[in-house]
Amino acid sequence: MQGIGDSKDTGSTPEARTASPGAPERSGGERSEPQRSGGAPGTARAEAGLAAAPPPDPEVSEKPVRRQFTAKYKLRILEEADACRDEPGGIGRLLRREGLHSSHLSNWRQLRKKGSLRGLAPKKRGRKGKRNDPTTRKVAKLEKENRRLKKKLEQAELIIDVQKKVAALLGIPLKTPESDENG
Repeated sequence: MQGIGDSKDTGSTPEARTASPGAPERSGGERSEPQRSGGAPGTARAEAGLAAAPPPDPEVSEKPVRRQFTAKYKLRILEEADACRDEPGGIGRLLRREGLHSSHLSNWRQLRKKGSLRGLAPKKRGRKGKRNDPTTRKVAKLEKENRRLKKKLEQAELIIDVQKKVAALLGIPLKTPESDENG
């Protein structure tokens, strides 16, 4: 027997009371995603005839690879940019398509203006190598020998100072080079 306050109503909100028996209960303040039509995600693209593109590779290489542009490529891009000047947004489209920055164009234009085709070729980055000159090798060898001899001289002077102190402690008179010449 059920009393007046005893109801078999399990839901506390009107939404829960009207929900179908197999659906999960939700409280009145919760939001839920709208029901999706059956099927696996991405099947709509496949049904429309569009191939699902694989996701981009999230790996980042340890050492970044710097792009190098040939002189031919630079000249071709400059010609295309000059042709695109009249149409609005043309240069921007060109830069996006090629993955370039506007600074590339300005640098390449300056080099083209100078007429230095060598400047349009890729340059080797970093310090310039030392000249392999026989005189520089000889100077380096002599400097190395000089450092070695200076170190040897410092050691000899240190030994002589220690010998002088020991002689002074023991009371042994030392002959100086000046006294040998005079005596």
